[in-house]
Amino acid sequence: MGYIYIIEDDESIRELVKIALEGFGYKIRAYETAESALEDMGEEKPELAIFDIMLPGMDGISAIKIIRQDPILKDIPIICLTAKDKEIDKVVGLDVGADDYITKPFGVLELGARIRSLLRRYEKDHEDIMTAGPITINPQTREVHVNGNLAQLTYKEFELLLYLFENSSRVISRDELLNEIWGYEYDGESRTLDIHIGGLRQKLGSVGPECIKTIRSVGYRFVKKQGEV
Repeated sequence: MGYIYIIEDDESIRELVKIALEGFGYKIRAYETAESALEDMGEEKPELAIFDIMLPGMDGISAIKIIRQDPILKDIPIICLTAKDKEIDKVVGLDVGADDYITKPFGVLELGARIRSLLRRYEKDHEDIMTAGPITINPQTREVHVNGNLAQLTYKEFELLLYLFENSSRVISRDELLNEIWGYEYDGESRTLDIHIGGLRQKLGSVGPECIKTIRSVGYRFVKKQGEV
C-alpha cells in the first residue's frame, strides 16, 4: 500500500485527519503547502491525495491541474476539501480533475468511506492494466502508453507485445510467435516477424530495445525490469 497525501494548511485539521486515517490502517504524509507535496510526488507517487482548495502559495486547484497534466501522476485519485459555502470550489475542483469532494466541517468516518470507495473504483478500473516500468498495456482498450504517451501500434504489433509481455518468464521461439500471432507456420525464412519486432521497438522509444531482447538463434524475450538478461 502506498501513501495517502494530505495537503491542508490548517494544522489542527491536518493532524486530525492524519491520526484518524492512520487509525484506519493507511500510511499518511501530511503537508502544509501544495509545493512541498508536489515535490515529494516526484519522488514517490501517492496512492491517493486529499487537497484543500485554499492553500498558502499555490492553491489546490492549480496543484490538481499540474497533477492531471503529468504523465506519471495524472491517474492519482484526488479528493478536494472545500468550505461549506463555496459551491463554486466544488464545481471547479471537479472540472479540473478531482474525483470527489467533501465539505468542511466533515466527519473522519465519512472521509474514510469516501477514500475506500474511491480506491475500490480506482482498483477496478485498473485491474486489467499491465505495467512494466514506463510501459502500460490495457488489453480492453488495446492501448499502450510509454511514459504516459500513447504508442500508435498496429493490430499485429499490439498482439505481439501482449504475447511477449504475458510470457515474459521465458524465451519465446520465432516459430511460436509466428504460429500464435499470425496463425500459421512459415515454410522457410521470413522477415515478417523481424520487421514487426523492429517496428515495435521503435514505437516503444528508448525503452524498446531494453524490453524486447533478441536471444540469438532462439527467439525473443520481454524483460520487465531493465538490467535483466
